[in-house]
Amino acid sequence: MTPELFFALVAYAFVTSVTPGPNNIMLLASGVNFGFQRTLPHMLGIAVGMGVMVFVVGLGLVGVFVTYPPARMALSVFAVAYMLWLAVRIARAAPPDGETGTARPLSLLQAALFQWVNPKAWVMALGAVTLYAPGQSWQAVAVVALSFMLIGLPSISVWAVMGVGLRRMLQKPRLLRGFNYLMAGLLVLSLYPVILSH
Repeated sequence: MTPELFFALVAYAFVTSVTPGPNNIMLLASGVNFGFQRTLPHMLGIAVGMGVMVFVVGLGLVGVFVTYPPARMALSVFAVAYMLWLAVRIARAAPPDGETGTARPLSLLQAALFQWVNPKAWVMALGAVTLYAPGQSWQAVAVVALSFMLIGLPSISVWAVMGVGLRRMLQKPRLLRGFNYLMAGLLVLSLYPVILSH
């Protein structure tokens, strides 16, 4: 990979990771509801999950969805159902002082697995492999995957930090409830392109 192509990959990974999407909406909500430290496994899960996804997609997984369209439909149905469940989970999150004790942030494994049903993650992975590992050699795909892991983590952490900042402003249960409903609604709205594509 040439230096120019690598710097273009770095820019692509940064821009696609830091811009709004399901992961960042959930990190913002997690920062508000659980704080930065308890959101760390969620952030690590996104970074690791995205890197693994890029690598596996780059090695040819996308061919399954091209040759067997029902697999793509099944993935889409599962993605919509899972994201709706997550929206309900966000809407019912615990207050900042943790009075209810029932809500928990996503674990590393849950966040990593979420990438497989995240429509934005699929677009990012397919775009990255197509643009920056066109020959799909395992070495080029590994560089792209590692770049997403290393650049994605600090990029997405900005959203958790913003959530922690908002946490101080949302101490009243009514304000926090309104914020959680807004975040749940935004997560549901992020499904619009998936539903429209079918």
